[in-house]
Amino acid sequence: MTSPTTHPAGTITSLPGAIDAPRDNFMSGHGGRIHYYADTATSGRPLVLIHSINAAPSAMEMKPLFEQYRSQRPVFALDLPGFGQSDRSNRRYSPELFASVIAEFLEQVVKVPADLIAFSLGCEFTARATLMQPTLVTSLTLLSPTGFNQRGMPTGKAAERAYQFLSVPVVNDGLFALLTTRPSIRFFYNQVFSGKIPAGLVDYAYATTHQPGAKYAPLYFLSGQLFTPHAGDALYGRLTQPVLVLYDKDPNIDFHELPDFLSHHANWRAERIASTRGMPQWEKPTVTAAAIDRFWTALKTA
Repeated sequence: MTSPTTHPAGTITSLPGAIDAPRDNFMSGHGGRIHYYADTATSGRPLVLIHSINAAPSAMEMKPLFEQYRSQRPVFALDLPGFGQSDRSNRRYSPELFASVIAEFLEQVVKVPADLIAFSLGCEFTARATLMQPTLVTSLTLLSPTGFNQRGMPTGKAAERAYQFLSVPVVNDGLFALLTTRPSIRFFYNQVFSGKIPAGLVDYAYATTHQPGAKYAPLYFLSGQLFTPHAGDALYGRLTQPVLVLYDKDPNIDFHELPDFLSHHANWRAERIASTRGMPQWEKPTVTAAAIDRFWTALKTA
């Protein structure tokens, strides 16, 4: 653990860095203080990495890809609002908030067209941000993206009712405490790893979920309010950039609608990363990077 650090917004945290890389913050008009990791020692088109949303996400989820590409090009990895080292205010968290922060980051920090790689529910936010800043996005790679589920999530009034129940302190304190014990964290990671859980993932997930304000954003996730209904039509189908989907199996979502979607969108392609269960960037980092490299190479020769 690092010693406690005071950030510009005044938050005091003992949370260590998820990635051994230079770190900075930018002030988002929508999300407050946003923390990010950046290695810009190498020239080239920037790469921006976006983590997922669950009870314990952070830029740690994207660490293998950060390490893979930092010697090849400028690489950035965000902690989205409510998570990691970023602002964790008790506020309303929404798809629009997360997308706006990503769009602001592209405009204010990256400033030039970039390739984006997003994970799980972060894919929906990244697609929405791309629609907001289309000239700043060259391509998208989506790892185990949500939005192609046959199974529905609560939306509208049902999601609001779920949040009202979960927002009762005695309920959410107990639920969040249960979800963020080491045994619970290890249980969830065991669902997405066929082998041994990589060193540090459980420890970091435990540390990040035991920071002030850690429960606020996950409550919106648990109530279903962060999912976009019919994301295929509302978000993904409107993208004009080249898109690569990497997937296989996932214990929490399915990809039932993906084959039909691919057949109607020529700018999309997909590869299965065999024998993975939701985190291909951690389960099979070499195979995942090779698939991404093929995608980028094909774009150069197209």
